[in-house]
Amino acid sequence: MTLALLDTAGPAAPSALGSLLARALPLAQGAARLAGDLGRVAVGTDALMPETRDRRFTDPAWTGNPLFRRLAQCHVALGQTLDRAVDGLAAEGVDWRTLERARFAATVATSLLSPTNSLLTNPVALKAALDTGGASVLRGLGRALEDLRSNGGLPSQTDRNAFTVGEHLAVTPGVVVHRDEVAEIIAYTPTTPQVHARPLLVVPPPIGRYYFLDLRPGRSFVEHAVAQGLQVFLVSWRNPGPEHADWDLDTYCARVLSAVDVVLDLTGAPDLNTLGFCAGGILQTLALNHLAQTGKASRVASASYGVTLLDFDVPAPLGAFSFAPLLSLAGQGVSRKGVLGAKTLGALFAFMRPDELVFNYLVEGWLLGKPPPVFDILAWSVDGTNLPAALHRQFVDLFAHNTLVRPSALRVLGSPLDLSRITVPTFVTGALTDHLTPWAGCYRTTQLLGGESTFVLSSSGHIASLVNPPGNPRARYYEGGSPDSDASTWKAEAAERTGTWWTAWAAWVTPRSGSLQDAVDPAERFPVLEAAPGSYVVDRAAGS
Repeated sequence: MTLALLDTAGPAAPSALGSLLARALPLAQGAARLAGDLGRVAVGTDALMPETRDRRFTDPAWTGNPLFRRLAQCHVALGQTLDRAVDGLAAEGVDWRTLERARFAATVATSLLSPTNSLLTNPVALKAALDTGGASVLRGLGRALEDLRSNGGLPSQTDRNAFTVGEHLAVTPGVVVHRDEVAEIIAYTPTTPQVHARPLLVVPPPIGRYYFLDLRPGRSFVEHAVAQGLQVFLVSWRNPGPEHADWDLDTYCARVLSAVDVVLDLTGAPDLNTLGFCAGGILQTLALNHLAQTGKASRVASASYGVTLLDFDVPAPLGAFSFAPLLSLAGQGVSRKGVLGAKTLGALFAFMRPDELVFNYLVEGWLLGKPPPVFDILAWSVDGTNLPAALHRQFVDLFAHNTLVRPSALRVLGSPLDLSRITVPTFVTGALTDHLTPWAGCYRTTQLLGGESTFVLSSSGHIASLVNPPGNPRARYYEGGSPDSDASTWKAEAAERTGTWWTAWAAWVTPRSGSLQDAVDPAERFPVLEAAPGSYVVDRAAGS
């Protein structure tokens, strides 16, 4: 029967069987090595111990108690076995997306099976239960039930009621000066006696709410930009519902272009500077391309990019989700619902760093019964938004086929995309430990666009690089020469600076922002719809 199946399977069958047999030997070797490691753990080896920087295993019981010590060592052995399996795939030369899928699976499996995630195998949780007479267990059970009811079954990362947008977050003074179905435009109140004549338009990503750029005073990029004497305008995207399922790149790009028109009409300036963050940088690029293709490139004088990927053929953890059947299944679900829901997006990003963003909160909340932490950036991260079905399909296509870097492979608003046609000066940033948009990929933007470019590398991760105010003594960034070489060469030759890229960006953009003129409150200068932060950022009906 086996021979018959092989015969009817055609010429692909021997190849598939050979591939299976080729993988069987490494798997058997890995299993044998794991069995040997577990045997050594049983008799008391010291060779396998958690890393000292792993905060999950810092309690003395993990080293002093024989049972807990062996549990920790078994976990280390499992993790090393899975890591070796992934390294084996890398040695075989599999494509980086397959490798990222394997790495993602290994990471989630290792995190999920940690003994710290169970009450009976976590000495810290057991001590808390004894010390509180079981009260910590009851509190944790209550938190778990509440999360199952209201948080999609994931442990809460933060107290959702600790901050109110417009009272604690997004409080930089300003006014909404324009609104359509897709977005509002906010003009911020100057804090300097004079402002530069050339305005700045900030384009946040359409995934998430804009106020990661305007957290609390002292931690607000918008506040910092206003303090440099810049006339700051910002796009506040509406959170789309199922009725907006057909919103796509044309929709969002058209809104960026209309925002440019609005800002220039209101200020009377002939041109402006733009700054796009994350996926907002993609929209900015599409708008710049359309302006270049239609003879209107002079309306934008310079463009800045915050941790934006345009070239998706760079190894990144997001590659784990590029499996065609998975994308097809997800796409069908999104099409039925009209949107990719905020909770689904949140869970996706959380499981890319499961130790930090999932199981850490499971232990603290469900096992120890502690209340969720209160932190501004966490409050923003759980205040998610939906992604329209049409835009989701297009983002998946951009990622899967890397169409942004292939001339004329994509048309938006009828304009074929050609990155080399974008010749405005650009300021591009990356983040050294960014797990979403790897810095080497962000660096590629400097070589894909046609104009003169400056690159600055922050020392932190994706969001930490953006919420990066001056004054942090641990903050670092790298400045180098012209980004003409490959990323690693540029990094090797760059100078490390103390501080934040915000400062470097301000030094770059202010000379490109025109002459100084007396500042005027936008509430006196422009038509006002309502005070900032507006209606869309809080999912409120406009003006209600």
